[in-house]
Amino acid sequence: MDGGRRILRSLKESFAARHSLVPIVPNESSYALAAVVAVTSAPLASAPAAVVAPRAPSRKSRRGRLLSRLALLSRPGVGSLATIALFVFVGAAGFIENGGYADLVAREGELYDVAARFAGFPISAVTITGQSRLSERELLDAAGVGPRNSLPFLDATAVRDRLMQVPLVKSARVMKLYPSRLVIAIEERQPSALWQRDGRVAVISEDGVPIDELRDQRYLGLPFVVGEGAQKRLPEFLMLMTKAGDLSHRIKAGVLVAGRRWNFEMTNGVTVKLPEIGPAEALETLARLQREARILDKDVMFVDLRIPDRVSVRLTEEAAATREAQTAPRKSSKSGG
Repeated sequence: MDGGRRILRSLKESFAARHSLVPIVPNESSYALAAVVAVTSAPLASAPAAVVAPRAPSRKSRRGRLLSRLALLSRPGVGSLATIALFVFVGAAGFIENGGYADLVAREGELYDVAARFAGFPISAVTITGQSRLSERELLDAAGVGPRNSLPFLDATAVRDRLMQVPLVKSARVMKLYPSRLVIAIEERQPSALWQRDGRVAVISEDGVPIDELRDQRYLGLPFVVGEGAQKRLPEFLMLMTKAGDLSHRIKAGVLVAGRRWNFEMTNGVTVKLPEIGPAEALETLARLQREARILDKDVMFVDLRIPDRVSVRLTEEAAATREAQTAPRKSSKSGG
């Protein structure tokens, strides 16, 4: 103790108590270090901590990491795995380059489809409803659905779009029922008329879409329209057929003239020329003339109804010659008298 009854401590003990340092065995170097710490301890307590900038890794540290990685490859089994991976990569590249992968896809489908089928999601059943003229095989071919597909990776929207490209298909719905069922519901267009253009005859629906070529006699009883654009005006032609009443069964074809008006070809070869405006009223006039004068049973080539309130008739060549022969003697006798 000093004269003030204070306990004397060495500089080393005071510093250790303040900073909870582990006592160091005294030697020459430790006494020197203690002196340095004692001198610098007071400023360090009040000064802010300095930010130490990270040092770039030295060349020795980079070399050490490289050596550690090489050491990892030298472990038992790692080199073999690397060799196997290299051979697998080279083999896969050669398999793809030589066309083997394309053949595999063509035979088994894409790899994701193969995996999905293996996982239990194939397309094992397809239910098709609504078809009457199209076969199931035709619909599946058009939809692009086959045994190589899997249900999870089948694009139902794309299947529907492909089905809508079939002329006979008016609407289509595609549903996927997991785990393995596909449902296709379609509505077919109904054959409504025959359409002739450029010498070819096609079967068309009520909306004018060609759905098939005329291949046999099944559709010969359908209404017949002729000319460019006649298929788009099929509803108008069918309405005029209704207006014709009892004469409708004598109408063989409707010919659209210049995209503006109709000529009706009758079964006995007579042509009825309808006006562009008011064709339904003209047909009513024709029906009246047929009832009163049997005009369509005469030896005429055409009946012209294009001018309102006037009916023009042209006789056949034979009828015209007969009429001329019948009227010639009367003219000669009158001239001689």
